[in-house]
Amino acid sequence: MKVLIIDDEGNLRRMLRALLEGEGYTVADADRGDRGLEVAEEFQPEVVLLDLVLPGVSGLDLLPRLLDRHPGLPVVMMSGEATLADAMEATRRGAFHFLEKPLTPEAVLVTLKGALEVGRARDLSRALREELGPGAQMVGTSAALEEVLRTIRKVAPTDARVLITGESGTGKELAAAAIHGLSPRKGGPFVRVNSAAIPRELVESEMFGHEKGAFTGAVARRRGRFELAHGGTLFLDEVGDLGSEAQAKLLRTLESGTLQRVGGRDSIEVDVRVLAATNRNLREQVEEGRFREDLLFRLEVIPLHLPPLRERKADIPLLVAHGLERLRVRHGLPSPRLDEGAMAYLEEQPWPGNIRELLNLVERIAILHPGAPVGRVELSSLLPARRGSGAATPGYLDGDARSLRERMDDYETLLLEGALRAAEGNVAEAARRLQTGRANLYRRMKRLGLREEG
Repeated sequence: MKVLIIDDEGNLRRMLRALLEGEGYTVADADRGDRGLEVAEEFQPEVVLLDLVLPGVSGLDLLPRLLDRHPGLPVVMMSGEATLADAMEATRRGAFHFLEKPLTPEAVLVTLKGALEVGRARDLSRALREELGPGAQMVGTSAALEEVLRTIRKVAPTDARVLITGESGTGKELAAAAIHGLSPRKGGPFVRVNSAAIPRELVESEMFGHEKGAFTGAVARRRGRFELAHGGTLFLDEVGDLGSEAQAKLLRTLESGTLQRVGGRDSIEVDVRVLAATNRNLREQVEEGRFREDLLFRLEVIPLHLPPLRERKADIPLLVAHGLERLRVRHGLPSPRLDEGAMAYLEEQPWPGNIRELLNLVERIAILHPGAPVGRVELSSLLPARRGSGAATPGYLDGDARSLRERMDDYETLLLEGALRAAEGNVAEAARRLQTGRANLYRRMKRLGLREEG
């Protein structure tokens, strides 16, 4: 976590640096506004502590220039001479908070935590947009997909809650992002909570935040995903995995529009649209006593079911073309040329992993056969044979006595060799294509005996 201090008082800069570095922050500083702009360009801070009174350019004048170059950057103003009018003007110009001098360590740390949570919400939205990609729309022309898109277009302009159901890999997150992107909230944050990936003892803290001292390790106040999504959309993925206490607290928040942080007493108002998704049958879970029926009613104002890929096989050629184009644009991978036999082979598959499985295969093809013709034979060696399909069973299924590590090493070797061929032996370029560090790639190559390090 990177903090930039812009203040002309040397003693204050040294005190803040010692305090923040002791808390694990990375710190840079500047004694003038113009120098602060230069450092910000090089350092790329996550938060700025900015003095109101500076030699040359004042902090108030520097603030909009910082925000113009670094949109969304939380800037905390500091001053020992500020008036209420100064504080209001700083807020109007985009300051996150105003601290009065003399500063106290607790006030600085609590304010920084809050500023970083705001930055975290911005980064969550940005990371999701980058992960999905600018062209990552729901692709296809099948009747099944058209029905989904019609529902999305109808429900998006409203604030109605939507429960998105479907098997794993059918694109539930893309559907939620599409609803957000077509809604009046599209300028606000889109914050995702993967309920299945968070330890149960931390779910409430992650969703609703906590107060300092609420539990062991709660060293400062923290805002949860609901607060981070204020003014935007909260996407509760795998909502069927929530425990009973988190379900009860979620129901209260949906009913009242307010929440309480863990360990807190105050009610905090939130303006959030909630979209939820699950690959479970929540009605069965209600009957089994594992999911609250009243919560299901609250979440399922509009049901939206995503069909599995086996019910929209006409979309496979478009999905393959779309996946190859994304890989070409984002990673420079030349698109392989799939012949009619290859495409027919793909359409014959059952795709238990749905679109995610198909796109993983597309990436595998692009890495191992960049710009080359690909037919049924090449695909059959890359796609795991299914039990009962009549195809030869590859080594990682039945009849292979090798360990899991040995089988995984074989697959990793194929990927690395394909990336190196695509990069014409350039390790740095291969690392870029595989989205990993060059040092990490060298270590893996050495372990697999592909090439000596150095």
